[in-house]
Amino acid sequence: MATSTKKRRKPQVQAPQRRQPDASRPWLWALAVAAAVAAVAAVIGVAVTRSSGGSGTPTSTEATAPAGGLPNTPDYHSLMVSQTDPKNVLLGTHNGLFRSTDAGRTWASDALVGQDAMNLVRSGAETLWVAGHMVLAKSIDGGSTWSNVRPSGLPGLDVHGFAADPGKPRTLYAAIAGTGLYRSTDGGNSFSVVSTDVGPAVMALAVMPDGRILAGDMQKGLMVSRNGGQTWTRNLRAGLMGLALNPADPKRVLAAGPGVLLSTNGGKTWKRVLDIPDGGGPVAWSNSNPKIAYVVGFDRTLYRSADSGQTWSAVR
Repeated sequence: MATSTKKRRKPQVQAPQRRQPDASRPWLWALAVAAAVAAVAAVIGVAVTRSSGGSGTPTSTEATAPAGGLPNTPDYHSLMVSQTDPKNVLLGTHNGLFRSTDAGRTWASDALVGQDAMNLVRSGAETLWVAGHMVLAKSIDGGSTWSNVRPSGLPGLDVHGFAADPGKPRTLYAAIAGTGLYRSTDGGNSFSVVSTDVGPAVMALAVMPDGRILAGDMQKGLMVSRNGGQTWTRNLRAGLMGLALNPADPKRVLAAGPGVLLSTNGGKTWKRVLDIPDGGGPVAWSNSNPKIAYVVGFDRTLYRSADSGQTWSAVR
């Protein structure tokens, strides 16, 4: 049975601090942070150089700016921009949701306090999902209220990747840590296994309008499936923590890991557009102004692009 959780709002002044490992999930830190930031950084430089045909040199200034006003929480996991206001941004953290109404300059606690919001997904105009470490919640009023969802078919609720098919809003994908990739075709009421090969180590998930699934697997790299997850090919040797498709031009894809990568041809080739030495995490486009995008760096800085992901600057 679903249980409702009303939205809570309380102002919180953020004083960024160095993120600390979650003692309850040491394997996740070893896998996600070390692999994405340190081990994969060298590999991704080679991969981008080869796929883009360029030198692999970043097209914007290296991101070394100090942290701004992000929430004072252990982790930044997910990001979503309002359907109507590019300055209204929702951030999923280890301690629930935070909202900014001034393009990320200031933040306030918004909802699901204390829950690990690793994924923020929109499957309809007013239908939002939060999925993460032992949490799966749904809102049908644009995030004003939330209800816990307990579907059948999932082996657990440690959901490290979650995505909706834009062409089939009732089709959802959930990557369960250490287990596999699962699919729902009934709006999240039930799930069935799709793959145990790609899925256990997925930290970023997206579905293209043509049905292709993009999965950022921390062990295998960026994997692509054209048949609903039955078979996969590797697109990029990179551990990714975030994927986002441009709402006006889905072939324009942002990927975040050791910085930000941009593809303008649906993931066939990539170029690096922002270096973040500490690594990059959640990334999102604005729906009402598709030239605007945001990415959260593990240096506790929010970066913004106003030219379709070509160049980036730190939000102050």
